[in-house]
Amino acid sequence: MSDTYARPRFGQPREPQKKVDRGSRLVDLLDFAAASHVRSVVFLLLCGFLLFLPGFFSIPPIDRDEARFAQATKQMVESGDFVDIRFQDDVRYKKPVGIYWMQAAAVKTASVLGLPRAQLRIWVYRVPSLIGALGAVLLTYWTALAFVSKRAAILAALIMASSVLLNVEARLAKTDAMLLLTVVAAMGALARAYMSWQHGEDDRPPWSWPAIFWTALAGGILIKGPLILMFVGLAIVTLAFLDRSAAWLSRLRPVWGLIWLLLLVLPWFVAIFWRAGDAFFADSIGGDMLSKLAAQESHGMPPGLYLLLFWLTFWPGAPLAAMAAPAVWRARREPGAQFLLAWLVPSWIVFEVVLTKLPHYVLPLYPAIAILTVGALERRVLSRSWLTSGAAWWFAIPALASLAAVVGAVTLTRQPVFLAWPFVAAALIFGLFAWWLYDDSRAERSLLNAVVSALFLAFAIYGVVVPALTPLFPSAEIARALRNVACVGPKAAAAGFHEPSLVFMTGTSTLLTDGSGAADFLAQGSCRFALIEQRAERNFAQRAEAIGLRYDVATRIEGYNISQGRPISIAIFRSEGTD
Repeated sequence: MSDTYARPRFGQPREPQKKVDRGSRLVDLLDFAAASHVRSVVFLLLCGFLLFLPGFFSIPPIDRDEARFAQATKQMVESGDFVDIRFQDDVRYKKPVGIYWMQAAAVKTASVLGLPRAQLRIWVYRVPSLIGALGAVLLTYWTALAFVSKRAAILAALIMASSVLLNVEARLAKTDAMLLLTVVAAMGALARAYMSWQHGEDDRPPWSWPAIFWTALAGGILIKGPLILMFVGLAIVTLAFLDRSAAWLSRLRPVWGLIWLLLLVLPWFVAIFWRAGDAFFADSIGGDMLSKLAAQESHGMPPGLYLLLFWLTFWPGAPLAAMAAPAVWRARREPGAQFLLAWLVPSWIVFEVVLTKLPHYVLPLYPAIAILTVGALERRVLSRSWLTSGAAWWFAIPALASLAAVVGAVTLTRQPVFLAWPFVAAALIFGLFAWWLYDDSRAERSLLNAVVSALFLAFAIYGVVVPALTPLFPSAEIARALRNVACVGPKAAAAGFHEPSLVFMTGTSTLLTDGSGAADFLAQGSCRFALIEQRAERNFAQRAEAIGLRYDVATRIEGYNISQGRPISIAIFRSEGTD
């Protein structure tokens, strides 16, 4: 079907769509990319790199999850044990092994290629997340092709690539970007099986669909346990209920698929059971998954939080999604919209009901929203009631984010970070264009301007401002101070500041103790350093006096503990011997 005709997926009107919104260089660029699949993929990869790479190499380890994942992987590489998962001497059984293997492969590859100190460079551990984010963007395009035209599929992928939440996860060495990749791959294959059944096409589809589907399920399980089964399972159950049939699942060859899935996931689960008994399953299912139902991780919030956060985390796609909502509702029983809503709504309800709420939990649902949005955009059935208030959000977020970034930098560092200002100005200009140019025949141009605004925001915030906020990363400053000492192979003990980033940056052997224990540690040999947070200094001094320890202050690090939300002052003490 020609791209000049919109597909009848998301409601009226169903007449041929006129070509509109021409004369814009951004629209012309979109036309160029949509001319072939190869151009589309290259264009999306280029956009993904431009959006995700600012700050990727320069932002220090973020506490606490990223640093915990990276440190556990570092210990795998150091020990050569790729079955067990540990943080120092403690087991870390909250998540399966998949992401650790991927990060370890990145570290090993970087070392083989000759990168100095590869194990200490946090960006190496972020490579799987970058691959996951780029892959998720391309798979959003692939999945969208089952519902909309090539041009609209590119827009859906751009919405995902520029979304605030995916931009954050692409820069963090944790599970969520790679989980997103597996979910979109599985849902893309599932969509093709479902839509081909709805259209009465051949009931013996290519083997590529079930191969992608079951491999993605296995990957998702190895990365984050059974969560991917919830996304896929709730969608299947919902569609089976609405259609009174699940016959289309046979197109995914479930018998062979289940055998393949088990072949992929069982070896490690058997190995970890052999190593640790039922400890992994007790910690991951009982200690991690079930604790979230009861908000035992201090992240309990009432229902509706994800809907509130959506306006920030899905920007710049959020305003357009709101404009598309009435058209999507009208088309809810059409096969394409029905599948996408089955992907989105049941899992969203589950996350809203569950007490523990973290913004990244709903990330695997965002591709469905992006595709539904561009489906309505392609049909030009956006809600006109949002023309003023909704479009203004394209400018509001760059304005608020820019103000917060500049004010935050000045407050924390007393520096105006002038390098960020040109990028901030460009983000504001393109956000303003997105708002002012919007009407129902220029929505595409407005969205593209908003994506460019997101690009300049990425350069300003992630590329310039965040790396300049050195007080937020005291572990990096401590590690830099220890690298500059005169002795060889310094060892450290920390009291009052026990963040995972400190262990990652100063060494697995770093002792996490109290002030008294740090004094005893300092007295045990040369080239030892005690990292004492101000609140633990009195205890340290009392014990040092008791054992006759003489010490001096090598330096003092002033910073802010973002995990605990309070300022800290860390003195680095070095022994001068004992009396």
